[in-house]
Amino acid sequence: MAAVAVALLTTLTGPASAAQASSGESRPVYSYDRAIRESVWVDTRIDGDSDGRTDRVAVDIVRPREPAQQGRRVPVIMDASPYYSCCGRGNESQKKTYDSAGRPVQFPLFYDNFFVPRGYATVLVDLAGTNRSDGCVDVGGRSDIQSARAVVDWLNGRGRAYDSRTGGKRVTAGWSNGNTGMIGKSWDGTIANGVAATGVEGLKTIVPIAAISSWYDYYFAKGAPLYGSGPDRLADYVDSPEARLRCAAVQKKLAEGAPRTGDWTRLWTERDYVKDAENVTASVFAIHGMQDLNVRTKHFGQWWDALADNGVERKVWLSQTGHVDPFDFRRSAWVPTLHRWFDHYLMGYDNGIDDEPMADVERAPDRWTTDRVWPAAGTSATTVRPRNGSAPGVGELGTRRAPHGATESFTDDPRLNEEDWAAQIDTSTPAKAGFTTKPLAKPLRLSGSGKVTVTATPGTATAHLSAVLVDLGPDTIRNYGAAGEGITTLADRTCWGASTTGDSACYKETKADTLNVGHTVFSRGWADLGNWADPGKGRPLTPGRPYTITLDLAASDHVVPAGHRLALIIAGTDAGLIDPPSTTPRLTLDLARTAARLPVVGGGKALAAATAGTGGARIAPAPTTGVEPSVPSRVPQAR
Repeated sequence: MAAVAVALLTTLTGPASAAQASSGESRPVYSYDRAIRESVWVDTRIDGDSDGRTDRVAVDIVRPREPAQQGRRVPVIMDASPYYSCCGRGNESQKKTYDSAGRPVQFPLFYDNFFVPRGYATVLVDLAGTNRSDGCVDVGGRSDIQSARAVVDWLNGRGRAYDSRTGGKRVTAGWSNGNTGMIGKSWDGTIANGVAATGVEGLKTIVPIAAISSWYDYYFAKGAPLYGSGPDRLADYVDSPEARLRCAAVQKKLAEGAPRTGDWTRLWTERDYVKDAENVTASVFAIHGMQDLNVRTKHFGQWWDALADNGVERKVWLSQTGHVDPFDFRRSAWVPTLHRWFDHYLMGYDNGIDDEPMADVERAPDRWTTDRVWPAAGTSATTVRPRNGSAPGVGELGTRRAPHGATESFTDDPRLNEEDWAAQIDTSTPAKAGFTTKPLAKPLRLSGSGKVTVTATPGTATAHLSAVLVDLGPDTIRNYGAAGEGITTLADRTCWGASTTGDSACYKETKADTLNVGHTVFSRGWADLGNWADPGKGRPLTPGRPYTITLDLAASDHVVPAGHRLALIIAGTDAGLIDPPSTTPRLTLDLARTAARLPVVGGGKALAAATAGTGGARIAPAPTTGVEPSVPSRVPQAR
């Protein structure tokens, strides 16, 4: 009877549904080398380059031939990117390639090789102003988001597309069932966030990898500049040669709308997707490196919290890498997990992935744990406070408030960074104020985003502040400051799907690039003290007057082991990660009015248990080496 049922199901709906009935997952039953490869140009309904006609974006498609012949429609996996011609995607910087007739040959990454034989279409979109698209890049603004949203509309029968960039015949997506999942790393994942925030119908899930959630927070941290340039430079980096000629006005608007003062403007409001999280109806599978110093984890943390507040179905992987795709740090688990995710949300398979633990967290290189929810169950904001220690700048961290009048002072040194400060945590140095617990009696886990409120008196009219959390003790971690940001690329290849002559499914393997360290910086936050009254508006400071400001610590999940110490460091410019102020201020901290609110698993009881007594014998001093953060390019590249 079961065999008859499967045969009947195959007759009615095609072999993919039969595979579902027998195995509970989509199977590679379709021919990849016979897949339909085509390009269309979707009308975005906006005229971003002001040439008098609405812009069309190029959409390259690979879809299985057999369902179309059977009259069956298929779901879509979509990656909208500005990088398909300028820079490439993935660890091997693959670009799109075309044959002499302009038909797509190579699709970067493995999505088409793996998923097309399983009954999915793969759709790669050139954002407006890039590769073969009209319009102009506007770095996360209306044009960027509409480039992809218009394609989702077209896949659901609501938009227009043509078979050429100008003129041409109307093309419909009669082969699509409308169910669309967006995926992508960095800028690509950012577009997925932005499109989801529009609430567009038909977008069932997004998989943002190392993605931006608010473009202001890519360039500034409460007024402190993170790069020496703005979105106009980034647009110029990815613009097609033709777009550079026609998009001068857009470039000018980007430059004028994003002043280097760090003030919030309407440009940033348009590019803030967090405020629109209430519109998200798609499920979200977020992946982020906890040591990503390009797209910092503040982006993930604030997006995740907003999604949680609005009841969005979600899942997360948090790695110890920097700006790295999971295909390159956990490949053998990533591909089947992504497969099950898309099968559930795009094909409707009841495979249980929505009932599994919400979070996977990398504890050590290639060692992962899971949590039913994230932040971890029992996490609560718990206050820790700095106090004076035995020497200037070498203080204590605990639960008692410092006495009234207690202070610490430091002088900003723009040559130094968080690693320099951490390496000298037990030494009285002029450029930082460090505060440490005693060796912990029990492990202490922090899970989520924290805040540090600082009351500081500057000696000059401008001042920047940094706050970092450090695990003081020996460990082996991924070397996130190296060129591979925690991975080493090998020569051997493994294959993930079907191949053709022009599009191989085989990719170079990787392994963890590890480093033995004496301390680990695991969370950071920055601010311009001039933004004390308004996070979006800076103003000159009055030397000698105290100001109170709260710094947002980036999301993380870290266990400080028993015997290690937890440190809070407050200093000025974090070299290579924020730009220095126009002066070199000396700052005096009011310790009684300075505190950190940290996401401690177990809350105050866990903190008290971990910091009770002396924690036993202190671990012998370890080498003070840490990871030297790679200095970001002065032209930021959200790749």
